[in-house]
Amino acid sequence: MMRKFDPYPHVWRLPLLLWQGAFFVVPLVFMAALSFWLVKNYRMEPAFAFDNWERMLGRGAFWDAYWLTLLRACMAGVIASLIAFPASLFLAFHLTPQGRRFALLCLIVPFFTSFLVRAYAWQVILAESGPVNAVLGGLGLGPYTMLNSGFGAMVGYMTLVLPLVVIFQTWSLAAIEKSLIEAAANLGASPVRTLVSVIIPAAKTGLVLGAVFAFIMTFGDFVSPFYLGGSKPPTLTILIIDTTKSGQQWPRAAVVAIVMILTLFAVATAALKAAYGRRG
Repeated sequence: MMRKFDPYPHVWRLPLLLWQGAFFVVPLVFMAALSFWLVKNYRMEPAFAFDNWERMLGRGAFWDAYWLTLLRACMAGVIASLIAFPASLFLAFHLTPQGRRFALLCLIVPFFTSFLVRAYAWQVILAESGPVNAVLGGLGLGPYTMLNSGFGAMVGYMTLVLPLVVIFQTWSLAAIEKSLIEAAANLGASPVRTLVSVIIPAAKTGLVLGAVFAFIMTFGDFVSPFYLGGSKPPTLTILIIDTTKSGQQWPRAAVVAIVMILTLFAVATAALKAAYGRRG
């Protein structure tokens, strides 16, 4: 017997599909088409040529920027996860639900401020005559050059993603059944063994998602490497800006953007499989 078609659930899906189509699929398709256009006399002309792909992917500068961006994004995901984990453990297991909600609210508040404003604040803090070097100078250390370096860019990355990683981890850790932890203690497991064998596997989804969101946000970030990292060596986002300024080469910049999107899709797909996949 054939089931009667019910249009009701599909009607409610329609706004989401239209939104994704108008603001994600259509721009993505246009950018993919743009990557095959040519620039002549500083004007873009529709075409279907692989010149932009050959020129960009054949440049050593592109791959230097790609591996640098990938390395920094991976480091940001790992460092943010390690820094956030002790704080998330405390919020999940040592605070009341009311206290946890207030703490998570405080973590959301920084997102009310423009990230560019926070980056400018770090320029003052990390300057050679700034408060950090002043404190180190009082201890007989420094001054150290922290701006216009990989360290400065990483500080910007942590400012951008750390609150979000703490939120992801806290939600996942707070959802763990406390009876599992009590059972491990009753069976004689040490706190470290309980952490490794019970808590981390049970919170795997939140831990992986927090790390992958940190990777995604830092992989496409422009503010941190430009204003705090000194833009040299350039990341992919800075390479896009430099390419568009060089003879209005928007098609070549589209090539860089598409490579970034494909990389993010690959990483996100692998992360989702790791987060939601079953252990063998």
